Amino acid sequence: VQLEESGGGLVQSGGTLRLSCVASGSTMVNVMGWYRQPPGKNRELVAAITNQGTTKYGDSVTGRFTISRDYGKQTIYLQMNNLKPDDTAVYYCAAERAFRPITFYPDDYWGQGTQVTVSS
Repeated sequence: VQLEESGGGLVQSGGTLRLSCVASGSTMVNVMGWYRQPPGKNRELVAAITNQGTTKYGDSVTGRFTISRDYGKQTIYLQMNNLKPDDTAVYYCAAERAFRPITFYPDDYWGQGTQVTVSS
């Protein structure tokens, strides 16, 4: 499975961005999600979504970010509203292969990452 992210960039505090991640390949995936890694910090889960549409969010983004999925296109999106400087990070798309216990922390496949920078 190959994952390709897009949509990162520079935005002012309070602004919005929308990230996309397209999955390609013959292996079926179930959970897909987004992680982020701020400078000098550990990677953390931002949001994840199953094939059935069940979602999970990290505490710091609940109410501001929304994850969604286009099943026909094997694509997930992360709508990020009211962005804050603390949201500055490299955002990674990840996926978990199907037919295994769901963890909501997909880590079987990873994208290259896309930079999101929020200026104050």
